[in-house]
Amino acid sequence: MIVAGTALGGLLLSGCDRLSQAPQALKFIDKAEGVTLGVQRLVLSGQPLAKEFKVSDISPTFKPNGTFTPSDPAYLALQQNGFADWRLSVSGLVNRPLSLSLDQLRALPNRTQITRHDCVEGWSAIAQWTGPQLGGLLHAAGLQPHARYVVFRCADNLGGPGDGGKYYESIDLFDAFHPQTILAHTMNNQPLAVPHGAPIRLRVERQLGYKQAKYVMAIEVTDRLNHIGGGHGGFWEDRGYEWYAGI
Repeated sequence: MIVAGTALGGLLLSGCDRLSQAPQALKFIDKAEGVTLGVQRLVLSGQPLAKEFKVSDISPTFKPNGTFTPSDPAYLALQQNGFADWRLSVSGLVNRPLSLSLDQLRALPNRTQITRHDCVEGWSAIAQWTGPQLGGLLHAAGLQPHARYVVFRCADNLGGPGDGGKYYESIDLFDAFHPQTILAHTMNNQPLAVPHGAPIRLRVERQLGYKQAKYVMAIEVTDRLNHIGGGHGGFWEDRGYEWYAGI
């Protein structure tokens, strides 16, 4: 179901280590992942929706995972004043870079959807999410011809190499423009709580939970991923997870 809001003025415009290090093995693995992604893209070419549920299906508890409260001082300062000073930037390969406050984001046309979150740890939960479609923001920013990926920069720091351990994720334009890909600011009719990613989190409903980036601070449109973090497109992907986590 879709709930329309007031448009923002002017914005409508594991294997063995030796095997994993062998160049030929890596080339084969990369090719296999590409085939898998290609097959899924073919099956999903009509942009089918992930299953949506009824209000009565919403889980009584939805446990947070990953970071519960970012330790970043800048984030904590924003949290103290209710994110009144928080702004989401949209930059990179766009013609019209954006900088939106939380109020401006909430004022955009919103989509509300009740979907199931599937965690790679083996648990799932159903919740209702509300927020603007990512595709609308990208359309407003105006993508440049070489744009291919959308990268989400986050406030939480899980430690380790690559961007100082800051969490990040990425998706391609196919998923970015899917109607159920939203920047959720509301969960179960309440402002998104900090353990669940306040002020906004990504919802890309046809992929596993680690793709649903929390604490999103900035969006970057790019033509490649190998220059960001560890070069694999996401915090967990840099540590061996698949980049395309389709379900």
